[in-house]
Amino acid sequence: MPRILAIDYGLKRTGIAVTDPLQIIASGLTTIESSQLISFLKDYFLKEEVERIVIGEPKNLDDSDTHASEPVRKIIQKLNREFPAIPVTPVDERYTSRMAKQAMLDMGMKKKQRRNKANIDQIAATIILQEYLQSAGGGR
Repeated sequence: MPRILAIDYGLKRTGIAVTDPLQIIASGLTTIESSQLISFLKDYFLKEEVERIVIGEPKNLDDSDTHASEPVRKIIQKLNREFPAIPVTPVDERYTSRMAKQAMLDMGMKKKQRRNKANIDQIAATIILQEYLQSAGGGR
């Protein structure tokens, strides 16, 4: 069964998470420079079958756009052009960074690890993917 891949896109860094082949468990994969996203995905898709991309959609509490909304819309368009056979699903990402920071505290990560923004981005992507799996029944 193909995997589902989640993206927490940022202007500098992008966190990436994937499901296991049975689409039950979401796990952090990596954090990369955002400028490397498309080339990273091209390489990844050669090695792993992915049936869907889930991407965090930044919104304010009142549902208005944030400073990151337009860059995310642009990367969604680029993903659709580069990988037309893989549907891209935006998912509300409000609170994911805060939840990632709390998860790091709960896991007992040291202060130095919690300050590493790459860790936050990867965990946020995992939370986005886990929430998608819970709300969509794993996309099945």
